[in-house]
Amino acid sequence: MNAPASPGRVHVVGAGVAGLAAAVALADMGRSVTLYESAPQAGGRCRSYFDAELGCRVDNGNHLLLTGNRAALQYVDRIGAGNSFEGPSEALFPFIHAATGERWTLRPNIGALPWWVLSAARRVPQTRAGDYFAALALRRADPSATIASVLDPRQNLFWRLWEPLAVAALNTGADQGSAALFWRILAETLGRGGAACRPLLPRVGLSESFVEPALNRLRACGAEIRFGARLRVLAFGPGAVSQLVFDAASSELGAADKVILAVPAAIAARLVPGLTVPDRHSPIVNAHFRCTPPAGAPFFVGVVGGAAEWIFRKRGVLSVTVSAADRFVECDASQLRDLFWRDTAVAYGLPAQPVPPARIVKERRATFLASPEQLKRRPQQVTAWRNLLLAGDYVDTGLPATIEGAIRSGFAAAALAAGHPLQAVTGSLSGNRDSLGSPTENQQERRPALP
Repeated sequence: MNAPASPGRVHVVGAGVAGLAAAVALADMGRSVTLYESAPQAGGRCRSYFDAELGCRVDNGNHLLLTGNRAALQYVDRIGAGNSFEGPSEALFPFIHAATGERWTLRPNIGALPWWVLSAARRVPQTRAGDYFAALALRRADPSATIASVLDPRQNLFWRLWEPLAVAALNTGADQGSAALFWRILAETLGRGGAACRPLLPRVGLSESFVEPALNRLRACGAEIRFGARLRVLAFGPGAVSQLVFDAASSELGAADKVILAVPAAIAARLVPGLTVPDRHSPIVNAHFRCTPPAGAPFFVGVVGGAAEWIFRKRGVLSVTVSAADRFVECDASQLRDLFWRDTAVAYGLPAQPVPPARIVKERRATFLASPEQLKRRPQQVTAWRNLLLAGDYVDTGLPATIEGAIRSGFAAAALAAGHPLQAVTGSLSGNRDSLGSPTENQQERRPALP
């Protein structure tokens, strides 16, 4: 009797969140995995590091999960990091108007039926219940439509809620951002009620919640991890990748081996002949201020009418994120420091002077521009080569360039590499759903535990 054929090794190139998710899913299935990363550390755009200038550890950006991010929550559950998150006990989104000091808190009710829009205490000030249902027009929007062409920019609700949410999720201004893509975000969050909108933030840092536990999980499963391994060339044979050529070595592929290319879009386009990827990008600017946030201060605050957009409270740091930051990316760091601190001080009730020590971080090509034109350039995960798959937030996940989208792409690539149905790898990313499209009670209880 012949022995069963070996399933082969899966080579995952790139240890950002997409590559980590793919590698963890495969390792959990008992597959042989080698994970390659060109940098000396994993995490890509989702990691923490010690900033010598500030004298403390910071995240390279700010990432917020919601309880509706099913793939991301399954990922942190798999790597044993569920208890590393914190956040409010319900769906709360505090805002402040930087110029007037007016504050309000958006508070969706837990169920999918949005009765919260009938309560003036739960919705945005100076808005009416009917204003919110106008967003249903996004569902029917033409694929070429932008957010600002579907939703009325003259309404208070637009600039007090829709625009801040759209810019944060798409990293693209509402005048360019895809209406269809924004609808997908709303449908998976506010459209499912407060149970899908409770914010979750890493208690310590991005690496402690997304990266280090994943590497530990992979090592425990016997996966091979190689840092400082920069892929230079993919060698192609008839219908398949035959060799991975790195700076210092090469890896020959067996007949049953697979490759998941989880590298940035521009690198993937260089390595894969004829691959079309998004080629326009949008910047993000972050500012990290070393200071002690007031006791009991909110986990984060959304800012309208100012320079800052979202401010996050972290250990010994207040951190500002501005998405679609074209207007700031060429500004001097000292100018941005003063500008962002002015809004931060107002939001958290701190003195305007002196400005605390700060680090300004500019990501000029943070994500692809989520415009209707650029969405057409997103590739599928399968390629013309039978053993080559793509993963990353730029592939066509149906979501913007987010952690949730990156992890979904990693899980899907793992499923395809293993020859399994997607549901077998992800544990059903769509979840158990009732007729209204909201998470069932069992699904709600799978979110990371909070103190």
